[in-house]
This record gives sequence, C-alpha cells and structure tokens, in this order.
Amino acid sequence: MFEKLFLLVKNNAGKAVIENPEIAPKDREAVITEASSTIIDVLKGQIETGKMKDLVSFFQLSGAQNPIVNSMVNKFANRLNKYYGITPNSAYVVADELIPAVMIQLVEQSKSETKEFGLGSMFSKLNGNRADLSGLVNNMLLAS
Repeated sequence: MFEKLFLLVKNNAGKAVIENPEIAPKDREAVITEASSTIIDVLKGQIETGKMKDLVSFFQLSGAQNPIVNSMVNKFANRLNKYYGITPNSAYVVADELIPAVMIQLVEQSKSETKEFGLGSMFSKLNGNRADLSGLVNNMLLAS
C-alpha cells in the first residue's frame, strides 16, 4: 500500500515538485517521499485519535477541500519550509497543488480496488496491522 501511495504522489509531482525551480533537483525524490509520509502520518493520526468514522466519511464523500486534506497540506507545507528551506508561501502552493490531487486519486482507487487500497485493508496497514479493521470499516460503510 505504501509503495502504491508513493507512486501516486510521484505520478502527480510533475509541476509541483519535479518542474519546480524552488526545489533542488537533489531534493525532489526526498520531497516526494515527504509528501507520502505526510499523508500516511495524517491518516494514521485520524485512526489513533479515534476519528475513524470521519476518515470513512472522507473516503465516501471526499472532495479535495476537507479538514483532513487541509491538515495534510499544512503539515506538508511546514515540512517543506522546515527541512527544504522553501518559503512558507511557496511551500503552501506546492503542498496545495500536490496533496489534494493525490487524495482524490487515492479515494477513487479505494472505491475501485478491493485489496491494497480497499478501506479495511488500508486502515489495517495504517494501524500497523495490530488489528484487522475491515469488519469495523465495513460496518461503518453500511451504517452511513
């Protein structure tokens, strides 16, 4: 799942990262990894703080403008500023161009795939496979 997410980010990184003169060529791969890590961190945080219902709703009704996506954009922009020296405004532009596009595709894939990006499997992996969350996720999907 994490490799596929990295590929989603990489496939969407063109203008925001690869063609961006503010991101040094030597840092581009690391920035793509940072974007993937940010997405994973925010999704994991939602599960760990008991906001799984919000997360399930996000994957059902998602639009690019959502508090979860906004959190990812802000966190990624902060990391770009802190670790790569990109100005806050430019970092936000990069993050806002990349993260929503990736999340739209991730949501689409979670609806069309039953294995790696299926919600139950994805949430279990984000949970570190400590628990199989498929049943809980399926119940939440049925309830909404």
